[in-house]
This record gives sequence, structure tokens and C-alpha cells, in this order.
Amino acid sequence: MDTLLDALQEGRLFELPENDKNHALQFLAHIIEAFPETPAGTDVVGLVLKREEAANTGLGKGWACPHARVSYEEDLKCVIGWSPAGINYQAPDGQPVSLIVMHVVPDNQRSRYLKEISSLAKVLSSYPDIGRIHEARNLDDVRLYLLDMIENSRKAVSPDARAKMITLQTKPLVAVQPLPELSSLTVEPVTVVAGPDMKPVVLVQNPVLAEYLEGATDLVDRLEKEGFYQNGGWRVMRRSTSVYQRGRVVYDCLALKISGPGSMNKS
Repeated sequence: MDTLLDALQEGRLFELPENDKNHALQFLAHIIEAFPETPAGTDVVGLVLKREEAANTGLGKGWACPHARVSYEEDLKCVIGWSPAGINYQAPDGQPVSLIVMHVVPDNQRSRYLKEISSLAKVLSSYPDIGRIHEARNLDDVRLYLLDMIENSRKAVSPDARAKMITLQTKPLVAVQPLPELSSLTVEPVTVVAGPDMKPVVLVQNPVLAEYLEGATDLVDRLEKEGFYQNGGWRVMRRSTSVYQRGRVVYDCLALKISGPGSMNKS
């Protein structure tokens, strides 16, 4: 359960913008792709979705734990996504999923990952207040729920881990996000309309983002071929495509921006 505690300490707990399973997985995977230590071109989205096609990663009791195995060597990390309404995840017990814990598993961390998942499975079967997640109203509630669950899962918590939990329990969420690359996440829905006889039209509430994307000459090509566009501070991920008459195509997208030095600047 150490990776869960580290994720809380480093501000990697997010409210999911939608209740669609694939969109939620893509959202979290794109955040992992934005980590400075993730090599450029690592297709975390593809790895996660391929794994999910092979086997449902729902653990039951409102939890899911998808992962991406990667070939480079780094620390084991996870991001946590919370869905207030719950996601139809087709979990084994049929319950909607409220928490998605997505791990990125480097080659040198596979044994540790298996221990983490084994520990989590034991907690889900023994924690007396596991259903309390459905009472959460905001990310602070979720954080305190997770901290209580972690503490209850250990008979003897190390001094370092206990100090982390005390700090997290007594400070507001915004005060415990020391990593600059994850300190400020902005999410914007974007619609791109393209066709052979027209210049792409970007529909988005953010005027700065609209101007930026309308000036991107390769936006449509990269959305079509790669499924996302990234250049500078924004990562625009394609969620769905609709084709209309005269070859016109509408791309339903989500734009993510994580402020801070070194964030999302890989192309």
C-alpha cells in the first residue's frame, strides 16, 4: 500500500471528469504519460486499454486497479481517480467503481507491484468501512478515507509512513502537492470539426486554448493517426470520432494541462 500513500503525498489524486470507463482510463493514462520520468512516445493509454481488453481489472467493492507494464526502469507509481457517481466498469461483483488506482509498472518493479496488489486485495476483504467511499463528497473526503484504510491495514506503521499520514490528515489537499508537474491540472472539453473543404474549427470555452489549437497545422492529422495532440503545455486526447456527409469529421476530445516546469512538454 506504499504506492497509494506516496500518491496522496505527491498530489496524484484526481476527480474524474466523466463516468465513462474508457474515458476515465484514458484520462489517468495520459497523466502518467505526462510524468517527467516517462520516456517520450510511451503509449500508456494503449497498454492500459489492451490489458483491460484481455481481463477486467475491477477488484470489486467499488475499486479497480488497471496497470501498464513498461520496459524502462523507474519507481513503481500510481495515480488515483475518483468518480463521485461511480462508473459502470463491468466489475465481477457488478458494483459501480468509485476509485480507479492505475499503476505504471517498470520492469524492475514487477515483484513489488504484485505485493502491492496482494495487500490491496486483502484490505478490500477486511476493511470494515470499505463502503464509506460512497459517502465522499469531495477529494478531501476521499483522501481521509484512503488514509484511514491504509492505517487500518497495518498493525505496525513505520514512523516515516505515520508521519506522512499525520501530515496529510491535518493539511488541506492543495497544501500537499509538492510535485510541480502535478500541482495544477486543468481539464477542458474540446470539439474539433474538420473536413477536406474547410479549415478545422475548434469549439472550446477557453479562448487561449482555441487560438492555440486553431493555429496548429498538424492537429487533425495527429488526432486521427495517434489519438492525441501534444505540443507545449496542452495534451488533447481524442475520445470519439463521428463522420458526417461531405467527408466532415467531428472529434470529441479532452484537453489536459498540468502547470509547472517540465510538465507535458514532450512531443
